[in-house]
Amino acid sequence: MTDTFQARYQAISSRDARFDGRFYTAVATTGIYCRPSCPARTPKPENVSFFTSAAAAQAAGYRACKRCRPEASPGSPDWDVRADLVGRALRLIAEGAVDEGGVGGLARRLAVSERHIHRLMTAEVGAGPLALARMRRAQTARMLLEETALPVTDVAFAAGYASVRQFNDSMREAFGCTPSGMRRRGGPPGGAGGGGEIVLRLTHRRPYAAGPVLDFLALRTVPGVEESDAGTYRRTLRLPRGTALVELVPRPEDGWVTARMRLDDLRDLAVAVQRCRRLLDLDADPQGVDEALGADPLLAPLVAARPGLRVPGHVDGFELAVRAVLGQQVTVKGARTLAGRLVERLGKPLDAPAGTLTRLFPAAEAVAADDLEGIGLTGARARALRALAGAVADGRLVLDPGADREEAARGLLALPGVGPWTASYVAMRALGDPDAMPLGDLVLRKSLGALGAPDTAAALAAAAERWRPWRAYAAGHLWALAADDGAPAGPRTGPAGG
Repeated sequence: MTDTFQARYQAISSRDARFDGRFYTAVATTGIYCRPSCPARTPKPENVSFFTSAAAAQAAGYRACKRCRPEASPGSPDWDVRADLVGRALRLIAEGAVDEGGVGGLARRLAVSERHIHRLMTAEVGAGPLALARMRRAQTARMLLEETALPVTDVAFAAGYASVRQFNDSMREAFGCTPSGMRRRGGPPGGAGGGGEIVLRLTHRRPYAAGPVLDFLALRTVPGVEESDAGTYRRTLRLPRGTALVELVPRPEDGWVTARMRLDDLRDLAVAVQRCRRLLDLDADPQGVDEALGADPLLAPLVAARPGLRVPGHVDGFELAVRAVLGQQVTVKGARTLAGRLVERLGKPLDAPAGTLTRLFPAAEAVAADDLEGIGLTGARARALRALAGAVADGRLVLDPGADREEAARGLLALPGVGPWTASYVAMRALGDPDAMPLGDLVLRKSLGALGAPDTAAALAAAAERWRPWRAYAAGHLWALAADDGAPAGPRTGPAGG
């Protein structure tokens, strides 16, 4: 046996939930694959094989365990850390790239051949792009069958299947039962909301420090697009086929976030779910992050005070970049005001508004074509926004989760009015880079000084080297420390309003 096999077998023997989503256990005698924490009796080692993805286990002929539901584990955090081609491809597949454009479309977005990306992913993940996309559809379908009262036909098309027959065949292959049989076993747990709402549970690893995430988002809500109150966050979404309204209520004690969604087109459901997961950083590995940062003498008390701290992401890279530029050298309140004026002027009105949620955030094309006069922007700020919007609109700058992070940083820094702070902030929140850190931020330096270290740029840069590859989370702890002293949660110097 290899050291890797022995370590993984020890994890399943102890039912260690920390490894859920990192690898999958397949048992030859039963034809079933499980998550490491499955409560079933530990199989004999000679009957066990390990896979790095649920799709790889299914491709090898195994079906998902009906007891532990391994395919429903939070996504592997390893791929978010990685900025290589495979990591980018996995993030794009999770966003629906294969469903929208096929494997060819995925390859074009990555600027490689179909054969090359298939070979790489099969070698590293154990399954190619198409198999991973099929597993994504099956996961979405199972979630809808077990948590909602949607008709089976609606579930099929919401999950991305071309026909009910294809849906039935896929569910038998993945889970060993028909869709109707799966629903009879579990039944929806009161998951169907009124007025066409879909209510789902978005699982995450524990612990989850929900308070700091909600505080961060609440402080920055843009009028017309977002609202927040009493532990709840709501916003509008622009999706491939239409729009959506989402409401997110973290339930950290239960290990999930309750998500209420109202979509124009059910086929956008999987994309909406993924964007909500990214916004709330639900696929992070909190224990791994806390262990790494908690070993640092400066950060140890901060980690102990906020176990499971997350880095708030975003649902749209362009929107985040615009808000970062709007927030340069102004207060958080000032940035919100400017963003609200931009939304009022260029944001598309919703056909069915809900309370204060009335518009979408403006599209890049709309911002690029407007003179942006009369909303309180300086000439330089308006030029910066138009340049940013133009670069995104014509494809010169890509700010989605599958973007090449280094290329995106170069593209941002080439724009007028965009400096290293903004590029790092966008990498942290829009591109999901766990090691991004705006080293020029004065609040980070102030918090470093409050911990008894020198508050110089050089001292922050030196300390940050110890925090790799989790510098974004270290920044979150330092910003939270500043918030304890009465400052707004998050950056105030540089872009404040993102």
